Amino acid sequence: MRYPSLSEFLAKGAALLAKGPVAIILAEDAVEVESTILHHRKAGFRAIILLAPGGLMMNPEVEALTHRVAYDVHADAALPDAVNQLIDAAEGSWLYYCYNAEYLFHPFCETRNIRELIAFHAEERRDAILSYVVDLYAGDLDRFQNAVSLENALLDRSGYYALGRPDPGNNNYPKERQLDFFGGLRWRFEEHIPAPRRKIDRISIFRAKKGLRLRPDFTFTDEEYNTYACPWHHNITVAVCSFRTAKALRTNPGSRFDITSFRWRNSTDFQWRSQQLMDLGLMEPGQWF
Repeated sequence: MRYPSLSEFLAKGAALLAKGPVAIILAEDAVEVESTILHHRKAGFRAIILLAPGGLMMNPEVEALTHRVAYDVHADAALPDAVNQLIDAAEGSWLYYCYNAEYLFHPFCETRNIRELIAFHAEERRDAILSYVVDLYAGDLDRFQNAVSLENALLDRSGYYALGRPDPGNNNYPKERQLDFFGGLRWRFEEHIPAPRRKIDRISIFRAKKGLRLRPDFTFTDEEYNTYACPWHHNITVAVCSFRTAKALRTNPGSRFDITSFRWRNSTDFQWRSQQLMDLGLMEPGQWF
C-alpha cells in the first residue's frame, strides 16, 4: 500500500505498528532496494515500511511486500527524524531501521528468525540491541563503479577497534557499558569522512516507548538503550552489512577520484552467513543458544 506522506501513514496505517518487529528501510537511491526488502522479509519482520522518493521505480511484486511512504530521503537526519515520528505510535513494539543496500545479520540467522531473537532478548530484560555496521564493497571498481556487487562483495577481516565513550556531563569520564566503535572504510578512508560520522555502531533494533528519541548519531536519549551489555553478562549484538559507505565514497566527487580500489591486505570475500561475522568478532551471540 502507498501513502503520500509519513503523516498520512501515521493517520491511516499506524495500526500495523502494534505488533512488531517492524523494519523501516529508507531508500536514498535506487541501488539494491529490492534485495534489501527481500532480505528483511526473509529475516522474519512482520511488516516493512519503505521510505522512498515518489519517482523510485520498483518491481510491483516486491513493492507489494512493503508499506511504501513518500518521504524526503535527502533531508538532514532523514532516517532518525522518521524513526522518531514512528516511535510514539509504536509504543511497546520492536522496530528496526536501515538504509537500502544494507542487510541485517544476527547470530544463527540461517535457522532462527528475528522474532525468535527479539523474544529471547526481551526475556533478558533488554530493550535494545547494539548493531555494528560492517562495510561491504566490490573488489573491482572498474566493473562495479558504484562499489556495489552482491556476488563479489568483500569486507575487512581486521582493523576494528573501540574507544570509551566520554560523558560530557561527567568531566568526559567514559560512560558505563558504552563504547564508540570504529573500523572498515570509515577508518581506512577517514580523511573523506567527517569525524562525527566515523563510528560504525548503531542501536538499530529497539523497543519503542513514548518520549524515546533517536539522535542523529544513532544513539538514544535513554542511555541504557546505548549499552552493549547488561551489568551481569554479555548480550547479543548484530551486524548490518552495508554498501552505503562504499557507495558514498564512489559517488561523492570529493573522494571518487582519489580512490581506485577498496582492496587491501585484510580484504576477504563476504560469505553472506552469520558464522563468518561471529568468527571475525563482528557480532556477539551472548547467551543466545
